[in-house]
Amino acid sequence: MKPKKSDLLVEQVEHIDIKQHNVVPLVDAMSKMAFSARDLARAAQIYDAMLHDEDCAIILCMAGSLFSAGLKNVVVDLVRHNMVDAIVSTGAIIVDQDFFEALGFKHYKGEINVDDDILRHLAIDRIYDTYIDEDQLRICDATTGEIADKLEPRPYSSREFIREMGRHLTEHAQNRDSVVLSAFEKGVPIFVPAFSDCSAGFGLVHHQWHHPDRHMSIDSAKDFLELTKVKIESKQSGLFMIGGGVPKNFAQDTVVAGDYLGFDVGMHKYAVQITVADTRDGALSGSTLKEANSWGKVDLGAEQMVYAEATVALPLIAGYAYHKGSWKNRPTRNYAGFLDGGGGRSKR
Repeated sequence: MKPKKSDLLVEQVEHIDIKQHNVVPLVDAMSKMAFSARDLARAAQIYDAMLHDEDCAIILCMAGSLFSAGLKNVVVDLVRHNMVDAIVSTGAIIVDQDFFEALGFKHYKGEINVDDDILRHLAIDRIYDTYIDEDQLRICDATTGEIADKLEPRPYSSREFIREMGRHLTEHAQNRDSVVLSAFEKGVPIFVPAFSDCSAGFGLVHHQWHHPDRHMSIDSAKDFLELTKVKIESKQSGLFMIGGGVPKNFAQDTVVAGDYLGFDVGMHKYAVQITVADTRDGALSGSTLKEANSWGKVDLGAEQMVYAEATVALPLIAGYAYHKGSWKNRPTRNYAGFLDGGGGRSKR
């Protein structure tokens, strides 16, 4: 007998709470080990150093299926506790996973050996061992289109559109543990350089199809300009990267863009990356942070690659930094407000 949708969408994925687990003694003990344990511990110490450095603006970069896997509340806590100043992400994390859950929907534990044809007929999407209700995802798609319909027809950066998503959630969120909502409330800008490559893309396609002569659009060059303004405004900067891909390169390239515009912005002083990508194919996701130094993007001395899967490594690194408490004395930067005010300054 074939299963029904209600038979499969049963056990929800639960998000880990780093506040409940003081991992400082564990990570400090790992620093005395070797291999990946020592790499992870050093990465945690570098992230804590970023938080301790009052001049350092921290840019969090995210790629991969992180929030569907139970890491959403880790990033919510980073935003709420002033542990990150700007976010660069793939669209799936921000829209299909975070905004989706903020609307009241869930991700469910699944099986990797299931018959995917059965899932397709039940309108269940699978991410490895996680299930998503496709019918609910369509509501998420439509909601982004409805937000677009209400905006003035003009080009927007992805940050500006995600700001409007956050504004929508202030009134309509069914789950307030949301990165989009928390970032809106805390003035943390979120950039999604490939914004149409997610559920929002379907909503924007619908919006432009039905408003061919007067519609809003996403301006990727404006994204790049705005994040470059953040880099120019910061005295120092650090990258905390989970996964690689477009978000990694987008954030690293702000150094080159700032220099191209005539500013002496300096390389990113700190950099940590969690990845499972290999170095041997020459692709960016696995390329080392030392390699980025050859491009003038990342300084040497406070950089660390962690070759580990994010659901294991991120709670340890973020939990270590949270419980060390260096975030308690950090200045609030509110780069969203800075950008909304047309942020920019004369060349140094």
